[in-house]
Amino acid sequence: MRQDRDNGGNRGRKSQEGAPFAFDGDFWALCLVVGIVVWLSGCSTVPYTGRQQLLMVSQGQEISLGYQAFEQVKRQSRPARDPRLHEVTQRVGERLARAADRPDFRWEFVVLEHPQANAFCLPGGKVGVYSGLFKHIQSDTDLATVISHETAHVLARHAGERLSQSQLAQLGGLGLGMAMMGAGPAAGQTAMLGYNLGTQYGVLLPYNRKQEYEADRIGMILMAKAGYDPAQAVDFWRRFAYAKRDKMAMPAFLSSHPSDGDRIRAMEASLVEARRYFQPQLANQTRPEMPQPASRWQRHENRPVKP
Repeated sequence: MRQDRDNGGNRGRKSQEGAPFAFDGDFWALCLVVGIVVWLSGCSTVPYTGRQQLLMVSQGQEISLGYQAFEQVKRQSRPARDPRLHEVTQRVGERLARAADRPDFRWEFVVLEHPQANAFCLPGGKVGVYSGLFKHIQSDTDLATVISHETAHVLARHAGERLSQSQLAQLGGLGLGMAMMGAGPAAGQTAMLGYNLGTQYGVLLPYNRKQEYEADRIGMILMAKAGYDPAQAVDFWRRFAYAKRDKMAMPAFLSSHPSDGDRIRAMEASLVEARRYFQPQLANQTRPEMPQPASRWQRHENRPVKP
C-alpha cells in the first residue's frame, strides 16, 4: 500500500512538471485585481444612442488630459493663414457647441495650417480642423458635418473609452505573461504575439470602427439640432469619398475607420432619426460675438474644470 501511494504521488508530480505552464497564485491574484478594477470602474451611457460603456478614468481626468494635449498641439502648430477659415469654423463650431448643450466644456474650434484633409477632437470640447480639409468644403453645412462628428466623439467620451480599453488590454497582457512564465521563452513570445494581434485586430480596431459609426449618428443629430440639414452630411461624404477614390484603401479589418461605402449606408439609415431633431429656424441665427482671433493663439491657456 505504501509503494502504491508513493508511485501515485510521483506520477502526480511528474504530470505537474510536464505541464507547459501552471496558473500560480500570482496569476489568480491579478485576475482578482482586474475584476475589482472593472467592477469599480464607472459605467456610463452614451447620449442619444443609449449604449453602455465601461470607463476606467473619470471625466475630470479625461478633460484635464484633453486640455493639456490641446495646449501642446497649439504650441507645436501654426494657425491657418486665411482668416476666413477661422471665421467660418468659429461660426459653425459655436452653433454646434450650443446644440451639444455642455456648458461645462471649454469649447474651442481652431484651424491648423496643414495640407491634410482631416480634423480631430480632444476631451473637454477641443476640436482642430486642418486647412487642407477646406478644399472639400463648399458650405457651412459641409463643415458642420465634419465638426459635428468630432463634437460627437467628445460628447460620447470615446477618448476615455479607448484609454480604458488600452488599460484593460495591458492588464490582460500582464496576466498572460505571468501565466506563461513556466512555458519557456518561445512559447511565451508566441502567446504574447497572438494576444497582441488578437487584441488589436479583434477588439480595439473593431471597437474604434463602432465609435466612428456612433459619432456619425450623433453628429447628424447635433447638426439637425443646430439647424443644419443632416441629409447634406450624406452628400458631403459621398463627394469626399469620390474625391479620394484613387487612393489605396486599407482593408476594413486593419482600419480604425469604416469603409466609405459602409459609412455612407449607415448614415443613410440614421437620417430618419436625425430629422426628428431638425430645427430649420436656426439656420440663419448667429451670435455677434466671436472668440479670440488667431493672433492670440499662443497666449491662450485653458484651466481644467470639473464637469
